[in-house]
Amino acid sequence: MDLSAEARRNSILKELIEADDPKSASSLAAAYSVSRQIIVGDIAILRASGHDILATPKGYIYDSVETPDHKYEELIACNHTADDMREELYTIVDNGATAIDVTVEHLVYGQLSGNLDLSSRYDVDTFISKFDEAEDIVPMSVLTQGAHLHRIGASSKTVLERVKSALKEKGFLIE
Repeated sequence: MDLSAEARRNSILKELIEADDPKSASSLAAAYSVSRQIIVGDIAILRASGHDILATPKGYIYDSVETPDHKYEELIACNHTADDMREELYTIVDNGATAIDVTVEHLVYGQLSGNLDLSSRYDVDTFISKFDEAEDIVPMSVLTQGAHLHRIGASSKTVLERVKSALKEKGFLIE
């Protein structure tokens, strides 16, 4: 697809707005016959133009103002080693919740957050595989010796309590 940069960005924006699933930079690069880095730049320009585009582990999504699938959300504090990350995330999703994001408090930069949107073991495995594929990528919680916050979404308060209880039982929850 041979488009001008502006036409390509408009097309990407339209695709993201209409998409039911996240679009990776690599898949967009292939679709538009440009490099992944060009797509990353296009997304930055679209964001600078006021478009709410989120980068998730699954790809880019257009942040609409629709109500999320989860009715209840809670911020929880956790602490564990990088080796325990899969077990922590499995505990969240296996108990019926979504790990919406992760936040750490950095000494220099302050609060750093990353979108997760993990709702199943498949999502967790896909997320974790990115760390396994590259030696120089580490979880954000490594910056804080394992301490981090998760925003958890669930369909009920009961699910949130079940998640917290399971994380506490495994020694991951900071109270």
